[in-house]
Amino acid sequence: QVQLVESGGGLVQAGGSLRLSCAVSGRIFKINDMGWYRHAPGKQRELVATVTGGAGTNYADSLKGRFTISRDNAKNTVYLQMNSLKPEDTAVYYCNANIVAIGTYYQDSYWGQGTQVTVSS
Repeated sequence: QVQLVESGGGLVQAGGSLRLSCAVSGRIFKINDMGWYRHAPGKQRELVATVTGGAGTNYADSLKGRFTISRDNAKNTVYLQMNSLKPEDTAVYYCNANIVAIGTYYQDSYWGQGTQVTVSS
């Protein structure tokens, strides 16, 4: 079994910051790409940012400069630092990781349960 547990969401005023964390646990052989996605009411789920095992990053164009993704491989954890938050950043943020579990020989995609981020104006 593999689990992703997110934390760090909450309510913040516009212009504020939040840091999301996502810890991966379980029967893990290897974690490849990790990332964050978000789902706002009335919209489709969208990519926020991804980070490879070698720390290469990719961001949604609209979020570059405000959001920073990073990972700590020793802790099997991925982070999302969100600065200068805007009301339109309000969404449920989901952690995703492509993982090879112990006892398997293939990569599978795992998701966290989501954490709510609400930005007030």
